[in-house]
Amino acid sequence: MVKYQKKMVNLAYRMTDNYHDACDIVQDAFIAAYREIRGFQGKSRFVTWLSTITMNLARNRLKQVKTERLRQGFSLDAPVLMEDGEVRMEVAANTPSALEMLEKRDVQKIVQDCINALDDEFRAVVVLREMQGFAYDEISQMLQTAIGTVKSRLFRAREMLKNCLKGKLGAL
Repeated sequence: MVKYQKKMVNLAYRMTDNYHDACDIVQDAFIAAYREIRGFQGKSRFVTWLSTITMNLARNRLKQVKTERLRQGFSLDAPVLMEDGEVRMEVAANTPSALEMLEKRDVQKIVQDCINALDDEFRAVVVLREMQGFAYDEISQMLQTAIGTVKSRLFRAREMLKNCLKGKLGAL
């Protein structure tokens, strides 16, 4: 767990864009891996096998969240309850941040928003290849897809990201 925890949390976070969900997913992935360790045949690296479990759980969580959003109603007039039960107004901080930090954070947010806008199969290959550094054959094993399909999806995902970023950031 110690060796792969950060990598798996990063992977789950990049897929879900929610730190708490990512932590839950990784915990479930480690439990599932522990339960199924005898099923690990050694045909791939352990990290590939564990990442596959994590990816599948993250995809399941994304589907669950989408379903919940469709079923959940909300009111813009309803008060916002905090954990301690009080209703609070959010007050802007008085201390401004450094401009470079804000710009960097804004760009990171835009990139993450563009990644989040991708369909799941495109997001998965981008996260696994570009952010996690997996090889094409490992991604192919994790997603149970042909290597050619992985390469095609990655090419298309990069094009979609490029177009999204051009639209949000201007000419690159």
